[in-house]
Amino acid sequence: MKIPVYALMGTQKGSITLGRALSKPVRPDMIKRVVQAEQAAMRQPYGADPEAGKKTSAHYHGRRGIRHSMMNREMARMKRIHGSGSLSMRARFVPQAVKGRKAHPPKAEKVWNKKVNKKERISALLSAASATLDKDWVQKRGYMTMHIKHVPLVVEDRLQEINVMKDAKQVMDNLGIMEELERFAKKSVRSGRGTMRGRRYKKKRGMLFVISEDKGIIRTVRNLAGLEVCEVRNLGVEMLAPGAEPGRLCVWTEGALKKLEELA
Repeated sequence: MKIPVYALMGTQKGSITLGRALSKPVRPDMIKRVVQAEQAAMRQPYGADPEAGKKTSAHYHGRRGIRHSMMNREMARMKRIHGSGSLSMRARFVPQAVKGRKAHPPKAEKVWNKKVNKKERISALLSAASATLDKDWVQKRGYMTMHIKHVPLVVEDRLQEINVMKDAKQVMDNLGIMEELERFAKKSVRSGRGTMRGRRYKKKRGMLFVISEDKGIIRTVRNLAGLEVCEVRNLGVEMLAPGAEPGRLCVWTEGALKKLEELA
């Protein structure tokens, strides 16, 4: 399969032939499994204090034949504070009591990681990359491709050397992706309780530039909303398929595609 390669001016410079590695069938089930494993690896373990709710002098009074026994007193036989004053015989410690322990608290020793075979991870990465090179999968994800020069969009390696924002915007305009980038920059207010909890706005997941080597492009475009840049050696399945949905709109450099072919 031959794909045109574009120069920074927007004109076709040549073509590149995709190998077997990037012509694999798209496997959404495998992509989802690996994305979930990547998300699980990023999760921070947390847990409650093992002594939370247990630091009390309350003790059990329900045995028969002891002093202050609660037998025949028509009270629940649970651990209670023993003594005089306002807290006399107040229930503590048990989960159903005020200030009692949690029945099943989160535990810091819980292992969140999910194991995925190395070959399966590479296969999922190549499958997700194949989806970004397929126009049908890209359109299925909701991207507008009518103004883009070509899908998939492959650009010469000089893209990595851009170090001025004005030049970067001019290149994007030449390639026909500027309108789509402006659409990604828009945000909407989330409905519901999330507005109070630090997630007030929702934004679309924008496009991804995949490069073989950073020569200034990452620093140049880092403030552009809706645009991410990643070196091919740091590429993960979730970056190519956010939310485990394959078909992210990507701009590949010629060298990045060749490096990705070497994984197979």
